[in-house]
Amino acid sequence: MPELDHGVPSEAPPPVPPPLTDVEAVPRRSTAEEARTLLAATNVATLATLSDDGGPWGSMVTYAALPDGSPVLCVSQLAEHGRNLARDARASLVVVDPAPVADPLAAGRVTLAGAVIRPAGEEHAAARAAYLAAVDSGRYYIDYTDFSLYVLRVERVRWVGGYGRMSSTDGADYAAAQADPIGGARGAVDHLNADHADALLAMARSLGGYPDATSARCTAADRYGLDLVVETERGTAPARVGFAEPVADPASLRGATVELTRRARASPAP
Repeated sequence: MPELDHGVPSEAPPPVPPPLTDVEAVPRRSTAEEARTLLAATNVATLATLSDDGGPWGSMVTYAALPDGSPVLCVSQLAEHGRNLARDARASLVVVDPAPVADPLAAGRVTLAGAVIRPAGEEHAAARAAYLAAVDSGRYYIDYTDFSLYVLRVERVRWVGGYGRMSSTDGADYAAAQADPIGGARGAVDHLNADHADALLAMARSLGGYPDATSARCTAADRYGLDLVVETERGTAPARVGFAEPVADPASLRGATVELTRRARASPAP
């Protein structure tokens, strides 16, 4: 059987120019961290269940999460997905990054697959409290007799970060991970691009491996560093620059970025 590929058309974009200088390897969020961060960014998802004829059934739902990342659902037996879960515990949840992007397929998303359980005792109390804290409207229906709480025991995780960025992990790694404390930091990213283009250019030139950069903009920030898109006369390229230490909370992000700028300007590009 021939090896499959994209079959790149002749109108494909030009190749990405490589860095001209050696750069330090900058950590990235693990697949589990990406999944936990996405789950913490919203409370809306698509739930996939199995109908009585074995066919797939997708529904929009709201959710919360327990401390180990297990999603909490509150569903009605009047809804098809509620009846499906009562009959067959197998399910998956798709969560999409709520930050708007021009190309929806470039957005981050994660699929969590496993089986649901009806929580009892202390876990039921924790699931109820988590759902009421995450979903404001939950207080209006959580005590209706046709509604039930379910917890999804995550067994498999598939994360997609956009084109060409994807990976899988298991439920144990997912449960052990933590959400990034700064999330997507869209406000910080917008501020850097609007007011600190010179700092981003210095980072790209001295720390990102592109001393020939003519401009740079930030596309993402996480606890470990910044993702940049760099313009050079050779073309457009991605670059990544890292903080001196992982950022512990949103209040520390500004200081980490200031330190990164200082380091970039103290180490001029060759």
